[in-house]
Amino acid sequence: MSQGENTEKKLELELEPLPAALSVCRVADYSGVRPDEPLCFTGSTDQEKSLVCPTALVPDNTTAREDGWRAFRVCGVLDFALTGILAGIAGILASHQIGIFAVSTYNTDYILTREENFCRALEALREAGYTIRPMKE
Repeated sequence: MSQGENTEKKLELELEPLPAALSVCRVADYSGVRPDEPLCFTGSTDQEKSLVCPTALVPDNTTAREDGWRAFRVCGVLDFALTGILAGIAGILASHQIGIFAVSTYNTDYILTREENFCRALEALREAGYTIRPMKE
């Protein structure tokens, strides 16, 4: 077992599926972004401005977009000293040929999968020992 797997089993992590359909975008600027809406993540580098948001909220100034994503989050507030949480989840999903797009916030991690893989991803994680909370509407 890897160190990440040991940490996960000890913590008995819970995952919460989120109901929103999401899009991953590149935007010209953030003028059309509604940052106070739930599940709105931005990232800016010297090469691009990225946005993850509910598909219904994709702004007009999007220069590229990928629709059809769903997400779940690791429940609770994660201590910065914890290691291997995201790596463990990613490893399990990779072993099932499920790609991810991950977003981390101050409190926790959000893992996005393509909508067609979402249920399969949650089932793979359930089989690996994660608790999957019921989805809230």
